[in-house]
Amino acid sequence: MIARFTVPGPPQGKGRPRFTRTGHAFTPAKTAEYERQIRQAYQQGFKAGEWPAPADVPLKITILASFSIPASDSKRKRMMKLQRKMWPTKKPDWDNIGKVICDALNGLAYRDDSQIVDGRVIKVYGEQPKVTVIIEEVETQEGKNGKTLL
Repeated sequence: MIARFTVPGPPQGKGRPRFTRTGHAFTPAKTAEYERQIRQAYQQGFKAGEWPAPADVPLKITILASFSIPASDSKRKRMMKLQRKMWPTKKPDWDNIGKVICDALNGLAYRDDSQIVDGRVIKVYGEQPKVTVIIEEVETQEGKNGKTLL
């Protein structure tokens, strides 16, 4: 079973929780809105009942975060970025991108993000800023020596 969808717009990371004067934590509005966009992008790609994954299935998630190339870049620098000879070493951090995507899909694509046993976030430059998400079931495979591998 494979789920694949794209969230248009620049990649964003999970914001730190904020606290009221009485000590109650809440999610910042910008993060809550981005999580809503992620859920909406996911739901547009799938029919009801087609997914989520069963609660006992281990999952693998791959997140490709594409950042826009600044207009001020030279043609040479632009080409190097598109050929992945230069990488976006700017914020948001890769782990915050993964956190916001996985948290937004809790209860929707899977029961809980604790089902994710293998995850990868790749930051690249692209023509359009977007985040592409691929969710797959993890299948065990037999290794050469007969041991089970993930």
